[in-house]
Amino acid sequence: MKKRVLVTGAGGFIGSHLVEALARKGYKVRAFVHYNSFNSWGWIDCIDKDIKNSLEVCNGDVQDPHGVRKAMKGCEMVFHLAALVGIPYSYRSPESYVDTNIKGTLNILQAAKELGIKKVIHTSTSEVYGTACFPSINEEHRINPQSPYAATKAAADFLALAFYRSFDLPVVLIRPFNSYGPRQSARAIIPTIITQILAGSKIIKIGSLYPERDLVYVADTVRGFIGGAESRAAVGNIINLGTNSTVSIRELANIIMKLMRVDRKIEIQKERIRPKCSEVERLKADITKAKKLFNWSPRYSLEQGLKETIAWLRKNRHLYKPFIYNV
Repeated sequence: MKKRVLVTGAGGFIGSHLVEALARKGYKVRAFVHYNSFNSWGWIDCIDKDIKNSLEVCNGDVQDPHGVRKAMKGCEMVFHLAALVGIPYSYRSPESYVDTNIKGTLNILQAAKELGIKKVIHTSTSEVYGTACFPSINEEHRINPQSPYAATKAAADFLALAFYRSFDLPVVLIRPFNSYGPRQSARAIIPTIITQILAGSKIIKIGSLYPERDLVYVADTVRGFIGGAESRAAVGNIINLGTNSTVSIRELANIIMKLMRVDRKIEIQKERIRPKCSEVERLKADITKAKKLFNWSPRYSLEQGLKETIAWLRKNRHLYKPFIYNV
């Protein structure tokens, strides 16, 4: 019998893919989705019917400690992905990021400690590193958050590690670099470019062209989460998930246009550019630890992943509003 697991943020981009993968592996999945009056389960509403019917879906909010504890009861593992993730919105509403990303994580950790949860897989982000100090970022790189979002994620990371060190709570800290793929929010750079092209725009509006990112396809990210969860050696560790390669935003736009066989003018919009000291210029993952602990490495090339993403967005373009800048 596979274990019963809880996935917070299950209706989100990575969370919905993780729910699918866990269910296909035979896990009993309890999907924790953010309560709303529409009874929407986010992207879970769009997944395969057989997978969806196998799930136990519960509505709630990670800011509610009682609801969190109730959702976690009876589970052996918790994959904690629920978070506010949009960097531009964190400039506007930093307190909401503190409430969700820090206090929400504390609620998960407290409940896990009280309930004797066997493993907590906590989601970090490469943004906590800030601009790289050396070519490939390993897990020993300094923590230097450059946005309110990154600061709250760094605080949540330290809380998770503190519970491991103080209370022997089995925590695995997964730190994905820039994941992309089907279902990603329009606030992210790849769907921003693709959906504008699909809408017929002759001018592609984006922010800064120079930052470099390590882009990892969501299916590889999900394999990393599951690998960390199933590895005893991963407990107490921070683990990067990336490709150990980078592409600039300008290069990325050109690759996408080539794959879609179009030629478009690129226009930089001032409102899409981060404050100067907040922009992370370069992120490239050293993935040595992931390979060592559970033999993980990415399987998708950037071109393969982009082709999958483009194909999905062609079928689902009606779900996006390409001409509205979504922070």
